[in-house]
Amino acid sequence: MNDALTIFVPRLHTDRLTLREYRVEDFALFAEHLSNAESSAYLGAADRQTAWRIFNSQAGAWLLNRAGWWTVEDRHSGQVVGSVGAFFRCDSTVMEMGWNTYRPFWGKGIANEAAAAVLKYAFEVRREPKVRALVDSGNESSRRVAERLGMRYEMKTELNGKEINSYMREHP
Repeated sequence: MNDALTIFVPRLHTDRLTLREYRVEDFALFAEHLSNAESSAYLGAADRQTAWRIFNSQAGAWLLNRAGWWTVEDRHSGQVVGSVGAFFRCDSTVMEMGWNTYRPFWGKGIANEAAAAVLKYAFEVRREPKVRALVDSGNESSRRVAERLGMRYEMKTELNGKEINSYMREHP
């Protein structure tokens, strides 16, 4: 366990899930997810070296912004099932959320449950005034997650040169 990172990353729990700090041993599944064409259809596949940079930057965001990404773990089996984040993009003051469920666990409500815990954390603990999610127009599953979270379509925007939909929810 990376003791330094556990200081910065709050643990969140739901009925089925634990959201915890990234660990080096989580990387193999993370890289596999990013290299899979089906899993990464909307973000674009990444080779292992690129996945390593993404993994490290997501973990390191906690040190810079007190916000970042969590590994999502099944509370009962200890199995890593995905990742979820609440973070800031460069030059943005609006917190953004993202979620990834690893392919074997699709369709089990994991993204909904993990993202709901993160949204609650963003509003109740961090007192963020609003939270945004960027969702590819073809990604119906992520659109449904955003809408279940009470996020509403805000506008089209651009991410890495690609048009994408922005969903927003303001603090209740």
